Amino acid sequence: MAALIETQIRQLEARLRSAMLESNVDELDVLLADELIFTDHLGGLWGKQDDLAAHRSGAIRVQDLVASEERILLLEGVAIVTVRLAISGIFGGLPDKGTFRFTRVWAPTLAGQWQIVAGQSTLIANAGHDSD
Repeated sequence: MAALIETQIRQLEARLRSAMLESNVDELDVLLADELIFTDHLGGLWGKQDDLAAHRSGAIRVQDLVASEERILLLEGVAIVTVRLAISGIFGGLPDKGTFRFTRVWAPTLAGQWQIVAGQSTLIANAGHDSD
C-alpha cells in the first residue's frame, strides 16, 4: 500500500510541475486544497486563490523547471515531499531564476483525492549558478 501511495504522490508532483510550467490554473485548482497555507522564500503567506490569481494574471510565468533530490515521507494520513527545484521565469513582471528546496504536505480529501494542504520554499544560495 505504501508503495502505491508513493507512486501516486510522485505522479501528482509531476502533474504539479507541469501545471506550474503551463500556468494551468484548472489543474492547479485540482491539486491545491482550498485551505492551502504556503510560505514563500521571502516569508510571505499564500493561499490557493493567491497562487491561482498569480498564474492567471501572468505575475508568475515559469519558463523552466528542473526537479531533483525528491524525497517522500509517508505518515498517517499525509505525504510530505521535499524536492529541489531549479526554476527560471517571470516573477512579478521581472525575469529571475533560482534554486529552491520545496516542502509540500499532501493530504487526501474525503473523496480520497490527494491535494497540497501546506508548503514552504527556501532559496538555496549559490546553488551552482555563475554570478553575472
